[in-house]
Amino acid sequence: MILTRRCGELSEADDGTEQVLCGWLQETRNLGGIAFLQLRDSTGVAQLTLPKKKVGDANFSTWTAIARESTVRVVGEVKTNAEAPNGLELIPTELEVLNAAATPLPLGVVDRIESEIDTRLNARYLDLRRPDVAAHFRIRAAISGAVHEHLRREGFLEVQTPKIIASATEGGTSLFPVQYFDREAYLAQSPQLYKQILMSGGLDRVYEVGPAFRAEEHNTPRHLNEFISIDIEMSWADDDDVMGVMERLVASCASAVAQEVEALAALEMAPLEVELPLPRITYDKAIEIASAKSDIAWGDDLSMEATRAIAEQYGGFYFITKWPLALKPFYIQPEGEKHSKGFDFMFREVEMTSGGQRVHDITLLEQRLREQELDPTEFDHYLEPFRYGIPPHGGWGLGLDRLAMVFSGAQNVRECVLFPRDRNRLTP
Repeated sequence: MILTRRCGELSEADDGTEQVLCGWLQETRNLGGIAFLQLRDSTGVAQLTLPKKKVGDANFSTWTAIARESTVRVVGEVKTNAEAPNGLELIPTELEVLNAAATPLPLGVVDRIESEIDTRLNARYLDLRRPDVAAHFRIRAAISGAVHEHLRREGFLEVQTPKIIASATEGGTSLFPVQYFDREAYLAQSPQLYKQILMSGGLDRVYEVGPAFRAEEHNTPRHLNEFISIDIEMSWADDDDVMGVMERLVASCASAVAQEVEALAALEMAPLEVELPLPRITYDKAIEIASAKSDIAWGDDLSMEATRAIAEQYGGFYFITKWPLALKPFYIQPEGEKHSKGFDFMFREVEMTSGGQRVHDITLLEQRLREQELDPTEFDHYLEPFRYGIPPHGGWGLGLDRLAMVFSGAQNVRECVLFPRDRNRLTP
């Protein structure tokens, strides 16, 4: 047995017992005749107290010289001490260095000096030892778990679609090409078309949580070139139905995150509250609001300046519905001549995702492809199921990384991704 207790698990019941702890040596305070060492693991910090007279001169000198962030194993007696963290201390009888840390450290773990995000990512192995950094991933894990639980509760079947594809998923050029034996293929930017194919197969409620790739040369705090997407598709549904799934899912995520009390405390933030139903405003109304504070006209996409104006009235999560047809992908169902059954899901001024009801009529779908200067023959594998009775359906895709960013209060999506990939980063 390597250890008997985690650092944060020591309790008054352990008083007078011998316990074995393992962790990183966080800090050493040598006062001459006595020294205090802080041992840390993912559960908390334990104090090791070294009275020189009790541990011996040789051990005292050796143990107080151990480099910070070295991994150690310590055997000792637990004692109550009102001045120690959590009211307990451990008097070592054995202290073994399992792996000595090199000095100097490339990144401070408990130091109050803030480092740039790139410096932190280069030394992610140290960065993750910080409780506030690790808290982002505890919240992310809570969200991921809530997503699966909620969607299964609503009758969705988990599926996996290909990530190596033969052609553009949604049209456009933001694709990473890969050599697939003797021909060119691409990394999937979305499972969109495959989700729709499944609607023809009678799997009428499906979801996927998986990677997506976009070869866009953006350099913002909200975008990555590899991300995790939460996607749903459901038959016999319109845009209102899929918005309902979205808002209920987000509310479930909020409830799950609220249970992560220690992670929220490490981030010094309160749980984000989500009250249903979420506001739904039309694109026309959004333009009306935004035009009072920005130079924008009907048919324009919404700039950040425009969405900031809207967010002044709708401060949390909300939907912008009934977008102009010309601004939405070919597979979004029209509503009248100019509008669509497509929506954007917003948090304050930031677009979280888009979705809507899909075109299910093959003739209209081919027309919409041509309107967007796409060749229907290049989408034969996608169009074929539409010739055999595909039902009305709708769906959306939502970035898990961006959702974690919102619920953890992060200012940069890279805070919520273990090893992010952007236009400049391929390692670690």
